[in-house]
Amino acid sequence: MMHTIFCDGNAKRICWTIQTGDSTADQFRDHADIYLDKVTDLQSKYIALHVGIFWGIGVFIIKNGDTIKIQLDSDEMIKHLSSDEKSQDPLIEGKKRFINMLAEQRGLVYQYSKISSQDNISSSML
Repeated sequence: MMHTIFCDGNAKRICWTIQTGDSTADQFRDHADIYLDKVTDLQSKYIALHVGIFWGIGVFIIKNGDTIKIQLDSDEMIKHLSSDEKSQDPLIEGKKRFINMLAEQRGLVYQYSKISSQDNISSSML
């Protein structure tokens, strides 16, 4: 099955949207205390993507072997996530490892697409 995920975040909150066919699931969370007001917007976007995929698996929207079109408004994230490139930021590198681990464990296929910030439908939940 094909899903499309959008995500965003800031120092206080993360959010994501998963679209599957005619169904849309929007979610947001305030950051856990370990991240609240301590992360950059870029770090928060990685956290949102990781949590969004994990949540989608947990509520049985995303199933083993599914394809996920990941819509990102960050060139830096696309370049980092779609390659073997390493980040100097340990938090970002850790989130990449967990995102990739979910794909490996569940047989997920990720497809990365660049969108403009205006087209990021999750951003309205920040």
